[in-house]
Amino acid sequence: MSRKPAEPVEESGKTRLDKWLWAARFFKTRQLAHEAIELGRVLVNDDRVKPSRTVNVGDRLFLRLNQLEYHVTVLGLSAQRKSAKEVHLLYEERAESLAAREEKAALLRAERASFPHGEGRPTKRARRDIMRLKDGF
Repeated sequence: MSRKPAEPVEESGKTRLDKWLWAARFFKTRQLAHEAIELGRVLVNDDRVKPSRTVNVGDRLFLRLNQLEYHVTVLGLSAQRKSAKEVHLLYEERAESLAAREEKAALLRAERASFPHGEGRPTKRARRDIMRLKDGF
């Protein structure tokens, strides 16, 4: 007697929030997703939630990753990590969120470009000069 394979998560409609964020490629690991939720960087329908909360189609998510903010609506459920090409089937980002995020990213790139870079590691002579300066010679 053969066993029936387990029902896929997409059909049952139950997926944990941390698993969904990992599957949608917002985080590299479920642990990182879990920590972001615990720290309040992920809101579901404008409420702080636990990582074990069930995600439903139509939920509105607010994510703050590094200095960028995402406002997305859940379109599909999955507990398996999707490829980069298929990931946009799981969510839709609001147009104003996308524009604001691109503007913020451009601003951050401009700040990074104007930041003066060092000349690298000091030479042996420069290191000795620094040591003399610190020691008060």
